[in-house]
Amino acid sequence: MRITSVRHLDGPNLYIYKPILMARMELEELTNQETVEFEGFSDKLLQLLPGLHEHHCAKGRPGGFVERLYGGTYFGHVVEHTAIELATLCGLDIHYGKTVYVGPDGVYDIIIECREFPCQKLLLERAQDLVQALLDGAIPMPIGEILGEAESVLARTALGPSTKAIVDEALSKGIPVWRRGNGSFVQLGWGRERKLIEATITQNTSALAVDIACDKQMTKSILYDSGVPVPDGGIAYDEDEAVSEFRLFHGPVVVKPLDGNQGRGVSLNLTTDEEVREAYRTAAIYCRKVIVERHIPGRNLRCLVVDGKFVAASERLPAMVYGDGESTVEALINRANSDPLRGNGHEKPLTKIIVDDVVRYTLRKQGLSLQSVVACGERILLRESANLSTGGQAIDVTDEVPDAIRLVAERAARVIGLDVCGIDMVVSDDQPLGEVNNCYVIEVNAAPGIRMHHHPSFGSPRPVAQAIINSLFGPHRNGRIPIVSITGTNGKTTTTRLIAHVLGDTGKTVGMTTTSGVWIDGRQIAEGDMTGPASARMVLSDPAVEVAVLETARGGIVRGGLAYDKANVAVLTNITPDHLGQDGIDTVEDLMHVKSLVGECVSEDGTVVLNADDPRLVSLSTRFRAKITYFAMSEKNPVLCRHLALGGTGFYTSGGWLIEARGNLTWQIMPVGEVPITMGGTAGFQVENTLAAVSALRAMGCTRQQIARGMSSFQASANNPGRCTVFQLPSGAHVIIDYGHNPDGFRRVGEWLKRVPHNRLKGVVGVPGDRNNTMIRESAAQAAEIFDELYVKEDVDKRGRTPGEVAELFRVEINKHAPHKPVYVVLAETEALSKAMQTAVQGDIVVLFYERLKAAEQTVLAAGGVVTEAPFRVVSQSVALPL
Repeated sequence: MRITSVRHLDGPNLYIYKPILMARMELEELTNQETVEFEGFSDKLLQLLPGLHEHHCAKGRPGGFVERLYGGTYFGHVVEHTAIELATLCGLDIHYGKTVYVGPDGVYDIIIECREFPCQKLLLERAQDLVQALLDGAIPMPIGEILGEAESVLARTALGPSTKAIVDEALSKGIPVWRRGNGSFVQLGWGRERKLIEATITQNTSALAVDIACDKQMTKSILYDSGVPVPDGGIAYDEDEAVSEFRLFHGPVVVKPLDGNQGRGVSLNLTTDEEVREAYRTAAIYCRKVIVERHIPGRNLRCLVVDGKFVAASERLPAMVYGDGESTVEALINRANSDPLRGNGHEKPLTKIIVDDVVRYTLRKQGLSLQSVVACGERILLRESANLSTGGQAIDVTDEVPDAIRLVAERAARVIGLDVCGIDMVVSDDQPLGEVNNCYVIEVNAAPGIRMHHHPSFGSPRPVAQAIINSLFGPHRNGRIPIVSITGTNGKTTTTRLIAHVLGDTGKTVGMTTTSGVWIDGRQIAEGDMTGPASARMVLSDPAVEVAVLETARGGIVRGGLAYDKANVAVLTNITPDHLGQDGIDTVEDLMHVKSLVGECVSEDGTVVLNADDPRLVSLSTRFRAKITYFAMSEKNPVLCRHLALGGTGFYTSGGWLIEARGNLTWQIMPVGEVPITMGGTAGFQVENTLAAVSALRAMGCTRQQIARGMSSFQASANNPGRCTVFQLPSGAHVIIDYGHNPDGFRRVGEWLKRVPHNRLKGVVGVPGDRNNTMIRESAAQAAEIFDELYVKEDVDKRGRTPGEVAELFRVEINKHAPHKPVYVVLAETEALSKAMQTAVQGDIVVLFYERLKAAEQTVLAAGGVVTEAPFRVVSQSVALPL
């Protein structure tokens, strides 16, 4: 068996509303073989991973998976549970898993709830290796080795403690979080509310202030000039200069690199020339410029200032161990590092103690070495610098810090210009901290770590991440912008464009995704089918966007899930057979399941807009927690009537008007005929799209007047290209370009055209090759019913079909249903359109269901076609005449 692909879906998806790992597995030689066929396999697996006894599986209770294991189950299912158990042993809180047959035989998708993708991808691969080894009678990799490997990946790719604390606080306030890559760069919120962080660097952090803080001598100079107390000192470029600086002080000094961090290369309390020379050599490893400054004895404090306000303080203790009268110093360090609270770098509350030249030097100053044995209870100092990154510990002293020191910390942060600032101070240790009024600022730190405040070794945790989030969003904002998500089979793009147009007309900066591209504030920024999560994030990451209007198609939902957790409004236009046989969607019920995710992911105070004329959508209404608004073509629709009788909100047409109703109250919005895309009210499918858009816009808070104004200015050619765009040819014939690509799309256009007086209807027809044969034949049958003359063409992108294959299916089906109608097979789309136009005369209407819009438009324009916004004049509500 082998895993052929692994991907991460980091938003709501078809399985759960949480991120998942999704892997495609081919069982190969294990296809249709079950666990019971391999003697001893289940016993060996449970012996290695006894935690599998607690897995519920489909039984819904502990032991459910073991029953399946001994009763016989396929090996994709076994790999799934093995990977989940390994993740649990690694400390990841993972529960959900599912294995789904996708065909052909032996091919499955494994879906696992995912918190740390790189780590869980590795664990899935190791789970497969482990299961295969047991089947082959080989010795599997030891579980401890697998977990060690996974922990290494986790340490490298998981969020650091500071970033994680901020992310957790954001999530607790309902702020959306989007991690960009595997580092600490994170987007909080959407659109204009978006804020960016990287650890404790925020988008409000001044780059100049960071540069200043990284230059310790510049920092000291600016603080000194501002009256903030700092120790005297200078810069040395070699050992001799370091010694010369030392001799100026006539007392102990500190030597440290000019732009170092995390305590690297820092040596304290140096009293001889040789100590200074050795300390210079250590510091110069990190930076050639080395600071030599007066050593200030006392207690080491780290104060945190956020947005100009003191929020927390920790007293930092240097790395140390205590003798036991038996163990060497080296053994004592190893014992301290075995504490589960200690990890590598910043992965855990405490950092492991690294033995380096500074540790050896500090021990020598005490007359010790790594092999020394020290009396029981005697303190062994490993470093003189107090820094968590080098193994130190922290005691929370926030409540003990007097106002005088708080003010110094706030002033230091203000002078340097950092919004999130860590100030290292030394204060006198000969009296209680609360009575100390004098201090020295040793360093000012950009991107200060906050784990010492959230996870102090002693004392109370402080919610400093909350202070950082409040500095970015304020205490009451949640980082969200309004989101409207539109899905369905037909009408999605037009409905999306209508909603975006009206919202833009109210003065909002709208981000919109459609099948033809992405628009920000009315300007196209990307071209192509942009209806998946990647294009939605393109909109949601733009800081100019005030409201997002997202066309959300089947393919994007299946392959990538949703880009957001909750929308304010969801619109489901209709559900008819389309794309069946693709991505595991074989029935209309499967399609309904896919589309329903959009309605399920609406906030509880939001609105789901449903087409009451579509029984399939009506049947989905019980799945949605948000309020339902229905629209229908007639006020007599029974679903709408029942909904209104219960006090609900609905929209319909009556007497030539768009009507809003709430309970037994009604309001006229505008005449249907004044919405240009409805072609004077004759195009029923465009009336439906208009009703869907109006329903969503009212749910978004637009006034009826705003809606009427925006709808009346929405022109087919300018605002809705490729959706029933009408041209008039010099001959007087008309050409309609539309994106119908399934039987229902053809049918709805045909219903409209039958209401329009015409001579001949000439159809240039075809559908994409990824539709199944049944769908292709049904489309051809609809075309045969509608058109008097047919030109069968094919898409350039065959989508796996051989040239001419789809066209032949079309031709045969048309001849079957309408043997008397002329049918011409012209595979190239523009050539087929040109042939249809050549013989079109006044009163004829040529309809092209296109693949490539620009090429089609250019072909019509080259034939002398002119766009016309009002090709048909309404005489009555049911009769239209050509101009």
